[in-house]
Amino acid sequence: MAAPRAEHEIHKRRFSRNAGVAITLACFVFIVFGLTYVKITNGGLNQGFDHVVRPELVPIGEGN
Repeated sequence: MAAPRAEHEIHKRRFSRNAGVAITLACFVFIVFGLTYVKITNGGLNQGFDHVVRPELVPIGEGN
């Protein structure tokens, strides 16, 4: 049985770089998910513009 090969220094640097990219990507996904969740659950004026008049957005006294 052969002895395990020693890990080269470049593999350690690549691992730390890959871990950094993975953490950054996870943070980005978390931020996008969080913003989407808040926008969906908050409702109100955060609705998208869809070219349709919605009565809840027309100020009272206008449009009558």
